[in-house]
Amino acid sequence: MTVVKSTIPEPARQVTGDALQSTLVDLLGLSLIGKQAHWNVVGPRFRSIHFQLDEVVTAAREFADTVAERSSALGLPPDGRPETIASAFTLPAPKDGWVRDSDVVEVMVEALEAAIGRLRERIEATEKADPVTQDLLITVTAELEKQRWMFDAENWPKDG
Repeated sequence: MTVVKSTIPEPARQVTGDALQSTLVDLLGLSLIGKQAHWNVVGPRFRSIHFQLDEVVTAAREFADTVAERSSALGLPPDGRPETIASAFTLPAPKDGWVRDSDVVEVMVEALEAAIGRLRERIEATEKADPVTQDLLITVTAELEKQRWMFDAENWPKDG
């Protein structure tokens, strides 16, 4: 049942819907791992990383809402249920318990890199299917790349 009629043809709607749903899962997952790390980070850079994690969480949550609303606008019900996120989320996450500040930085860089890589694939997939969604995904990618850079700069110079 489609409650909202889409403004794009069905094949393009399917490609777009898949891209939006996968992005929603990644963004909600990023917000959860960001909060998990936020609550458990320890070390000499605790305060700066603690606040930086809040920036990622805020961005991920705001973009998740925008992505979900884009999906709804196209007649595709977004699925942000906990069981959906838990079963589909595959980005790196922090270990259980207290996590050293340098380890938090590493896992956030890895998680953001993975999310960015997948977003770039979705940007390509939506180029012809729906340029409006593609534009949204480009905007999300730009913010996640900025956050990745900021975390990556925290562990410079690299050991070894």
